[in-house]
Amino acid sequence: MSDMITADLVDLDLSADTKEAAARALAERMVALGRVTDLDGFLADVAAREAQMPTGLDGGIGIPHCRSEHVTEPTLAFGRSSEGIDFGAADGPADLIFLIAAPAGADDAHLTILSSLARQLMNTEFTDALRAVGDATAAAALIRGDEPGEPAEGGSEDSVASAGAASPAAATVTDDTDSADDTDSAAGTADAAEQPFRIVAVTSCPTGIAHTYMAAESLENAGREAGVEVTVEPQGSAGFTRVDPSVIAAADAVIFAHDVPVREKERFAGKPTVDVGVKAGINRPAELIAEVREKAARGEVTSGSAPSTPVERSGDAGEGYGTKLRKWLMSGVSYMVPFVAAGGLLIALGFAIGGYKVDKAPSVMDHFMWAQADSWAALLFQIGGVAFGFLVPVLAGYIAYGMADRPGLVPGFVGGSIALTINAGFLGGLAAGLIAGGVVIAIQKVNIPTALRGIMPVVVIPLISSAIVGFLMFVVIGKPIAEAQKGMTDWLNGLSGSNAILLGALLGLMMCFDLGGPVNKVAYTFATAGIAVSSPSDSAMKIMAAVMAAGMVPPLAMALATTVRGKLFTQTERENGKAAWVLGASFISEGAIPFAAADPLRVIPASMAGGAITGALSMAFGATLRAPHGGIFVVPLIGNPLLYLVAIAAGVCVTTALVVVLKGMRKPAQGAAAASGEAAAQEAEAKQPVAA
Repeated sequence: MSDMITADLVDLDLSADTKEAAARALAERMVALGRVTDLDGFLADVAAREAQMPTGLDGGIGIPHCRSEHVTEPTLAFGRSSEGIDFGAADGPADLIFLIAAPAGADDAHLTILSSLARQLMNTEFTDALRAVGDATAAAALIRGDEPGEPAEGGSEDSVASAGAASPAAATVTDDTDSADDTDSAAGTADAAEQPFRIVAVTSCPTGIAHTYMAAESLENAGREAGVEVTVEPQGSAGFTRVDPSVIAAADAVIFAHDVPVREKERFAGKPTVDVGVKAGINRPAELIAEVREKAARGEVTSGSAPSTPVERSGDAGEGYGTKLRKWLMSGVSYMVPFVAAGGLLIALGFAIGGYKVDKAPSVMDHFMWAQADSWAALLFQIGGVAFGFLVPVLAGYIAYGMADRPGLVPGFVGGSIALTINAGFLGGLAAGLIAGGVVIAIQKVNIPTALRGIMPVVVIPLISSAIVGFLMFVVIGKPIAEAQKGMTDWLNGLSGSNAILLGALLGLMMCFDLGGPVNKVAYTFATAGIAVSSPSDSAMKIMAAVMAAGMVPPLAMALATTVRGKLFTQTERENGKAAWVLGASFISEGAIPFAAADPLRVIPASMAGGAITGALSMAFGATLRAPHGGIFVVPLIGNPLLYLVAIAAGVCVTTALVVVLKGMRKPAQGAAAASGEAAAQEAEAKQPVAA
């Protein structure tokens, strides 16, 4: 801790009026000491963490923090604001601001020290001392835990004593904790017949540095005040120590205060549970304890795993149903895409080697000649066909998984397979996954006798949910969905002329809108679903060609723009441009994300314009593609390959021209500021080895 904060990293008269300005002012001190190598890059990481969840805490505290590759060593900077700065806390502005910078690969010891600071912030004596301290040296010493004499011994593992010393405030926390523990122990010995109410809790936050441990401290303090025994398992960035299974078994209730998925959540199943975001654990721990005690008194327990699912907690707490629905669908798509790529490329290679009659070849089990190319082509085609056979079941199974965790897999896969059986296709898989997840969630809400809880995940839930999903798919909704699928297929097959060109332009816009995000994936999934059959239609293969061509445009255009007008881009962007050549050629649209993140108002519209032109031209030229991926490496498998490349080149040129023009129209002052900032960053980088 002694090296983590010095007087040079303390500003007792912080004049910033916004959280961004406060972070910049404190970060500049880190840059001056060589602790941060790229100011703007580090601040972008801080802002990204802040966007996940505000870092303001009740009690006038702001604790912006992040892990960043631009940090050379774990560092704390402290600022005190007389006016207060809004960090999103419910009780108003913060006057004590801590900026925590952790390297991307920080070791466990440093993260433990950072967690100790988080726990100290829950102690009012410590924060009062910081508000009263008169100079930067004393403030840094207080935060470090310096003592005039020998460091206190016997501190708890989570206190600042783990850094080799303890501040007065930290010593108070440790002594209070130890005395409270001793009191609880004595009470338990004196009256063993009356055990206190026991709660086991898990806390975690996206970064795993601050809020995780602050919520743990807050819950423990509230538990002592309420006479409740609270055992917390903080799941932080440095890993976590599992609570002893006997403690979990003896617990009367469970509290989850988290913003990332709880690891090994099944350990806590079958108990009354309160599941909230991590800030609730910090700001209202007494309410959570009271709520979970009420649930226990009513006999409310969770059956199977706790309510949250793999994708439900990946965003902000309390997000809307529409956001959750998108994440559920994206869960299925993300697991399906590798099957699409592997199966599609194998099928395309089979056609390339054996011709378009390879789909009529007999099974390689019955006829395979080692020396014949046709036999190898048939082998590739048939392996790819098997991989393609998993697409709809995997889509449905992992949509259900995103909704209901592992219990949703069985009914999801069963429903997806039924969708294939009844020719309901891609739409049937979507419906089956959503139905399966909903059925499992409904079953999990039923209160189950204790004796049956053990067999719920492996017998009861799979049995009942599969039966219900199968009935609905076979008897109720399967036929209407199959008719809708057939109608959509017929409509695609009938597209020609201007309609096909407009569809290509629309798909191009979607592919370039968010560069690998949800809109991009919708267009890509729409295209791959059309070719995920043994004999795709000509229209489906045209759509696949248009989608891949448009997706290649943004990274290729950024690469070209950094080559022809490098002065419009930073040194980092020019380096990214070199990699973008390969990424674009490989059909990896995400290669343009660094450029879009830095300048979205210019890069994204320009990319969409080029993508729309490429998609429209690809459809107009009648280019076809049987492979769902591969970029220029599958050009030999494309129908009308020369015109296809012309379409891509046209889109790349349009996007490049627009980006160059739009960036060139920026005000000279902005350009000068950017150049000055880059020069300063390069100068700091050049000085770094000397400072080290």
